[in-house]
Parts: sequence; structure tokens; C-alpha cells
Amino acid sequence: MGFETSEKVMALNTKLEVFMDEHIYPREHDWNEWTLNQDNLWETPPWFDELRELAKAEGLWNLFLPHEYEPWSPGLTNVEIAPLFETMSKVIWAQAVFNCNAPDRGNMEVLAKYGTQEQQEQWLKPLLAGEIRSAYAMTEPQVASSDATNMELEIIRDGDEYVLNGRKWWTTNAINPRCKIMLVMGKSNPENDRHRQHSTILVPRDTPGVKLVRELRVFDNLHSPGGEAEFLFDNVRVPVSNMIKGEGCGFEIAQGRLGPGRFQYAMGLVGLAQRCLELMCARADDRVAFGEKLIKKTSVQHEIARCRCDIEQARLLTLQAAHVMDTQGMKAAIPYISMVKIVAPNMAQQVADRAMQVFGGMGVCQDTLIPEVFTLARFSRIADGPDEVHMSQLGKLTARELNG
Repeated sequence: MGFETSEKVMALNTKLEVFMDEHIYPREHDWNEWTLNQDNLWETPPWFDELRELAKAEGLWNLFLPHEYEPWSPGLTNVEIAPLFETMSKVIWAQAVFNCNAPDRGNMEVLAKYGTQEQQEQWLKPLLAGEIRSAYAMTEPQVASSDATNMELEIIRDGDEYVLNGRKWWTTNAINPRCKIMLVMGKSNPENDRHRQHSTILVPRDTPGVKLVRELRVFDNLHSPGGEAEFLFDNVRVPVSNMIKGEGCGFEIAQGRLGPGRFQYAMGLVGLAQRCLELMCARADDRVAFGEKLIKKTSVQHEIARCRCDIEQARLLTLQAAHVMDTQGMKAAIPYISMVKIVAPNMAQQVADRAMQVFGGMGVCQDTLIPEVFTLARFSRIADGPDEVHMSQLGKLTARELNG
């Protein structure tokens, strides 16, 4: 299987590469200088929206939604989306320029798949247009949130409203002033079977009772302008019409949302690892130590070779996951989704570590994206389910398949 790229996707990818060369790479250090300045906390650089408008005008917008979501989708398959994600992910913040960033892309997919016409008009359309941002509130501090059925936030019906009480944390993007809507998962039907107890409901960010407890630092980084945070939901009231699909459908929605998201995360990590390898090779060819270029040293050659092998294996595995999603559906793709969730973050962390070593002191400072890739990859081994959960699931599935 060659995963051949269609002419349409080749043309789109070429446009993406040109856009990255002309507009994204030259702004990398500008982005860091702006976002690391505490005076600009939670705000995007003044030129950021100009890039988004330019990307939209060039047709490089909302590329993440596969063809089954038409009319919201550009009509691509997951296999076709994969190389585009690799290209746009070579700079950590670039996905947002093309309106393809998490958590918005997952939230848009939920609204496109499960949302009512009213919900789509009010929230999906402005998200697709890039006019607002969103958050997904699932993880809770008091329970093991890798098991979605553990969530304890209460969702109780009171007449024409639902009342929410509980805590959430690691809620990405909700600090950003552009965030206007949160998709919140909580327990609405404790009397039901385990996988039918939870629901997902829309909560506008400015709803009374939604209280920011604290910002969370990831490896001492606030990740402005999106950020992660802990929230208290204190008697938060929203209309019954804000329920997505229906009571008891929260686990189904979470699984449907996280599957495609994990594939997209994996391809993004392939792109970041490829960028680290490109920087690593350029550094090895430029840097002289002990009388010769680093590229002449056998140890450096071997590290470059290991990186290329690891990246190519992860790339092909992720394309296989996309192919199975496209041809056999999400259920058949579950083992492959688990595989890429295990493999891609570990691969990116290792590649970034090797690149860091070749760069020396420059590899651990703000002069390259390598430290950010390393920390993002390490964080991703916990986010959206830790390695151990996916390995256990994959182990059980594999034993079941092989034992008949």
C-alpha cells in the first residue's frame, strides 16, 4: 500500500509549503517574543489574524474535517488530510492559522456530527469561520480521567434547565478571551449502565457560576494565548436545548471525538519530529567540533539514521490508521488509533532529545522549537489517555484477535 497522494492534495500541500515558507517560518521568533512577554498574556500577536485571513483567502482553511461532514468539509479523506497536517504542524502554533487546531477542531467535529441545527447555527458556524474559540472540559482533578466513565461533575435537570456542579482541569483554551463556548462532560444519569451515565452539554464561557480557579503551567509554561486551567462549576445553569445528542450520550461523543483527534495529533507530531530532524541535519552540517563537522562523526550519523527510521515508521503507521478509518470505519481503526497514540509521542520525544543533544546549549533554549517539541511530546504521553491505557487496550484487542 503506497498511500498515493492525489493531484488535489499535492496541489494543496504545495500551497501549504509555500505559505509556511513565506508567512509562518519567518514569524517563529516573533511569536515566541510576543507570547512569552507577560504583558501580552492570553492575547495573540497583532499580525496573527492577518495570517488567518490570508490562509482563508487561499483556501487553506478547515482542512481537518473529513468528507463525511459535508457541507462543512472540504471533501478530503483522512489519508488525504494526513500529509497536510504534517506540513502545517512543523511549527507548533501554525495549525491555528489554518483553523485546524485543537480543541476547536474536535469541538467542531462534535457539533457537525451530533449538533442540532440551532447549535450549529449558534456555535459551529462561527467556529468554522474562525470568529470564536472553544474549549472541551472533560478531565477532573479528583478522579482518574483516563477512564471517561469516572467523571463526577453533576448535570441535573431542573425544569427547562440543567444545573452543573463540579470541577474540571486541564481545560485547554478556556482562558483565552476569544473562547466563547465550552463542551462539558458530566454525569447526568447515574442510574444507567456505566457507559450511558454521562452527557456532553454546551456551556457558554460567560455563564454565571463558571469560575476560573487557577491557570496551570505545563513544565512551567502557561502556554499563552490558549493555556490550560482549572475551573469550578458552581450551580451553572444552561437551557435544556444545550444538551448535545441526548442524555447518556457523553461517552459515545467522547470516544467519537478523541479517535480522529488522536490520529491528527499523531500526524502533527510526525511533522514536528520531521522539522527537528531537518534542523538537526542542518546543524550537523554547519557545526565544527574537534576539527571536523558534526556530520562526519559516526555517532551523529547514527542518531540521524535512527530519527529517520523512527519518523518513517510512525508516519506509515499513522497513514494506515487513516486508511482503516476511511475504508472500514472508526470501530475497525481502534487498534491503529491506540498504536499511533502510543508510538507518535514517544517517537517525537526521542527525536527531539537526539536533536537537542546535537545542538548542545542552543538545543535547550528559545532559539529553536526543539525544547517545545520535547515537552509537548512528553505531555502528549499523558493527555488524551496515558500510554498505559492505550497499551492495555491494544494488548487486550490483540490477544482477542489472535486467540479467535
